[in-house]
Amino acid sequence: MKIENSIIHVILTGGVGSRLWPLSRKSMPKQYLEIFEEKSLFEMTVERNANLADKVMVVGNIDNCHLSEKVMKKLGKDYINIVESTPRNTAAAIAFAAFASQSDDILIITPSDHIIDEMDKYNEAIKNAITKASEGYIVTFGIVPTKPETGYGYIESKGDDVVSFREKPNSVTAKSFIAQGNFLWNSGMFCFKAGVLLDELKAYQPEVYEKSKKAWENNKNGNLNLDLSLDIPSISIDYAVMERSKKIKVVPAAFAWSDLGSFESVYDYLITKGHFVDKFGNMVIGSDKHTTFLGLKNTIFVYTDTANLILQKENSQDVKDLYGELESKNSELLN
Repeated sequence: MKIENSIIHVILTGGVGSRLWPLSRKSMPKQYLEIFEEKSLFEMTVERNANLADKVMVVGNIDNCHLSEKVMKKLGKDYINIVESTPRNTAAAIAFAAFASQSDDILIITPSDHIIDEMDKYNEAIKNAITKASEGYIVTFGIVPTKPETGYGYIESKGDDVVSFREKPNSVTAKSFIAQGNFLWNSGMFCFKAGVLLDELKAYQPEVYEKSKKAWENNKNGNLNLDLSLDIPSISIDYAVMERSKKIKVVPAAFAWSDLGSFESVYDYLITKGHFVDKFGNMVIGSDKHTTFLGLKNTIFVYTDTANLILQKENSQDVKDLYGELESKNSELLN
């Protein structure tokens, strides 16, 4: 089947990665950290999709667009640059990408901070999604879960139909999802025709649609006006469209996937790449200095020039609370 329109890879680069503080800072969010095989997650995201799309579009913000530009120059890639003046969540970010495209263009939306392995399965899932998108569906990617993870949202599915979207569960609920066998991790990746997405956004969130459209129409070389942007309701694409539209399909995907949203997931990933852990499961991240752990198990020591973090691996999700405390004090340690 020949698809005549452009296929555009849209990379969303918002977000700081607060659960990876102190590695991840406002001046250097996690997607730009070069701790993954000497490349950043953003760079890996661009390369992963290079053969699947005709064009690349980067939706970033005023604080990180220079970091994206540096990577794109390094890779020698042309791209369409959309710069948000203030974060307005994923519904607006995706709307801007759709407004910047032709109505029949197929957009593959990916976050910039995921790790994906098993590229054959990934490419197969993308091609499957493009086919469904060309038929007028909005496709979400559901990852076949490998464990009862509480850090992800879930998609309840029946074949390629979505029964429901579920928030991040507690451990009891997560175990019941896995036992039922028809729940997938919500990857935050999507595929659709630009016009189809905009029609659904207009139907279910007309205010987000109209105000995003106004902000886009007044953009200057992809840079969005601050006052017009502040007027846009801050709503996720899941809430705005995915949980409401009747045009949603899910592609169950069996590729290895992680959003590296916590030090526990970074720890697990680094182990697969041969990163050193001692016999009690202790790991150092960010320093080559000899470090000895006495009487400790499964401890992660995170080193940076201005702040260190020592945590039990199973307390990884609590780093977000620590970040919140520092934010409330307007701490320099977040910059």
